[in-house]
Amino acid sequence: MYKILRFVALFLFAAGLIPVQGMAQEALQYQVPPKEIADLVNAPLTPLVSFSRSGDFMMLLERPGNPSIEDLAQPELRIAGLRINPATSGPSRSGSFENVVIKMTRGGQEKKITGLPANPRLGGFTLSKDEKYVALTNTTPTGISLWVVDLTTLEAKKLTDEIVNGVYGGAIAWTPDNKILLKAVNPNRGSLPKAPTAPSGPTVQETSGNAAPSRTYQDLLTNPYDEALFAYFMDSQLMLVDLQGNKQPIGPAGMIKSMDLSPDGKFLLMDILKRPFSYLVPASRFPYDVEIWDIQGNKVKTLAQIPLDEVRPTGFDATVKGPRSISWRADKPATLYWVEAQDGGDPKVKMEEREIIYMLDAPFAVQPTKLASIGYRFGGINWSDDNFALLNERWFASRQERVSVINPSKPGEKGNVIIERSSDDIYNDPGNPVFTTNAYGQQVLMRKGEEVFMTSEGGSPEGSMPYLSGFNIKTKAERIIWRSKAPYYERVSKVLAPDATEFVTIKESTDIQPNYWLVNTKKRIAPIQLTQFEHPYASIKGIKKDLVKYKRKDGLDLSAIVYTPEGYDPVKDGQLPVVMWAYPREYKSAATAAQVRGSKFTFTRLNWGSPIYWVTQGYAIMDQTEMPIVGEGDEEPNDSFVEQLVANAEAAIDYIVGTGIGDRNRIAVGGHSYGAFMTANLLSHSDLFAAGIARSGAYNRTLTPFGFQYEQRSYWEAPDVYNVMSPFMNANKVKTPILLIHGEADNNSGTFPIQSERYYNALKGHGATTRLVFLPHESHGYAAKESILHTLWEQHQWLEKWVKNRP
Repeated sequence: MYKILRFVALFLFAAGLIPVQGMAQEALQYQVPPKEIADLVNAPLTPLVSFSRSGDFMMLLERPGNPSIEDLAQPELRIAGLRINPATSGPSRSGSFENVVIKMTRGGQEKKITGLPANPRLGGFTLSKDEKYVALTNTTPTGISLWVVDLTTLEAKKLTDEIVNGVYGGAIAWTPDNKILLKAVNPNRGSLPKAPTAPSGPTVQETSGNAAPSRTYQDLLTNPYDEALFAYFMDSQLMLVDLQGNKQPIGPAGMIKSMDLSPDGKFLLMDILKRPFSYLVPASRFPYDVEIWDIQGNKVKTLAQIPLDEVRPTGFDATVKGPRSISWRADKPATLYWVEAQDGGDPKVKMEEREIIYMLDAPFAVQPTKLASIGYRFGGINWSDDNFALLNERWFASRQERVSVINPSKPGEKGNVIIERSSDDIYNDPGNPVFTTNAYGQQVLMRKGEEVFMTSEGGSPEGSMPYLSGFNIKTKAERIIWRSKAPYYERVSKVLAPDATEFVTIKESTDIQPNYWLVNTKKRIAPIQLTQFEHPYASIKGIKKDLVKYKRKDGLDLSAIVYTPEGYDPVKDGQLPVVMWAYPREYKSAATAAQVRGSKFTFTRLNWGSPIYWVTQGYAIMDQTEMPIVGEGDEEPNDSFVEQLVANAEAAIDYIVGTGIGDRNRIAVGGHSYGAFMTANLLSHSDLFAAGIARSGAYNRTLTPFGFQYEQRSYWEAPDVYNVMSPFMNANKVKTPILLIHGEADNNSGTFPIQSERYYNALKGHGATTRLVFLPHESHGYAAKESILHTLWEQHQWLEKWVKNRP
């Protein structure tokens, strides 16, 4: 396994800077970017907000800053597609909260919680059905414990020792009588398996001739010891914990993948992993039994035995044989539903009834009922009552999605299609349903007669203007109840009134931090501001932000968000160096590819990977620069990937230079992941840029031979596409300086760290100017403060040297 134990920065000096060209290694300490950038990184984080189901109150979840590199360097197991902290029996990489404040939605009063643990790392917040209690977890260096907050007294109390098993999936669920179902570490799991001093034999995999294509995964099992470790950490015991902390084991111990309590609280849907494990796919595709237990833990029925999912047809519309997406109906006490593919999971098989949805009522003793059949792949059901539900289906290859109204009380009856559209078409997207809580404490559709309430992003040629509507299922027309208005970007967060006349919005603008507002359209009173979150980036409040539009040479409409420094005037101040940041996306229609995405009114939010930091250093920024790759009809988008990519870049450069803002000779291009892949391709096939920045990318597509991103064909089906699109194969063409950065613990499918190592070697071998930086302990996204600051320092040094002060 590719590992780097110490921080190493490799770079090839440019010709003429030192007497001899060659590769050099630096034992480099973590560096810090200019103060203006570092101060923005260190700005306090805005709390996250979580509403109660009723909407009567919200939880303000206060977050700590970025963890230190010491935190990231804690022991970590990377097995079966998981990242496990062996000391805690929990995930090694997850966010946490340091405090929670209760805030009333109407009235705005804030209530502080007492009794929380010292140095808290809180997570797993789960409200009881009656919303009188909050269950949560606290993680220490040695384990995870269960806590509860009494919302009447506002006191927190520890319920268990560090017994929570957080390795896989959720660990907490409330029963209707205010007890907590907890997935705990099996008290009898014994001691940690010891690594053998020597292997007992070779590791062998064998296939019997059945095609088993699979995409590339990270952190898979590799040997019997990995298998033993995985089984050990998955070993769980379900327990029922009351509010005094008394514990009662429920059912047998096992490798519990998930648990789901029926709405009436009488049954449990249990997924129990079993062997054989796989060295080809992650734990999510290991075999498991689907069992129904009563609340005492007695097995009522084995509903399904799901086999190992190693062999699956190719394509994004491929799926597994047998039952999948098994869930409880939200509107019934204890009714299960699931879907089964009728085409063997193979999208190449043409058939009208491609999938069937089945139902089964408690006590689960009869044959299941056929609820409905569909022609695309199942996308879920939004329940209302026994006479109304919305059935969702989609087909990736054509980007089509369909929503039908069905009557669950008349199983088998054909549904009425109310929405059929391209999933890429944001201009004609009526949005997503609004939900309310029923008597079982479950989320069901909020509707009034024939109207279903919906929230939409409100895409338009002027940018997104979100709205709330009533969608009439008979006329298929929208009744707009409320819409965001310029110069703000405002969207509905929580609907409070059953007729959707009262709701909470999140309101923001370019220089106004998002805050929550109470809106009432019936009483015609002024909206009331509920939160007072302060602007965290005072130093960039005056920068200018524009949503700009321009055309590609073939007439395709494109757009980007342009930032310029405070007070900048192109006439007086002249042209600026430019940082262009982008992420390509594939489309099956030129019309939808040309649609404007985003809004110029959104708050300028920074994150660790943002390019906006450099507006403080005198750069213009082109962010969210559209890079559409279009393939209509039988043509696949990637058949002309390079040509379209270069055309997109040319159009963006012509625009920014034509406005007088950008200096054509001082433009950098950059991106993360697929954006890094884009960057390397642009530098291979054009000389448009002064420099490039590529973070955590994949550069050799033969290392992802069974598809990547939205490419469904395998390498053997489209070898020319894979070769032309692989920057590694075109490393000899790169003449522009390129900075490569990669987390050495990258867990993203396909972006193995060796991708950057091998690409760097290829560039070096052909005399390119390049620098490779590996970040210890970092995954696909970077987390440690030291890593983030150093990454920004690396990018700043590169931009200053090769762009702003380009020789």
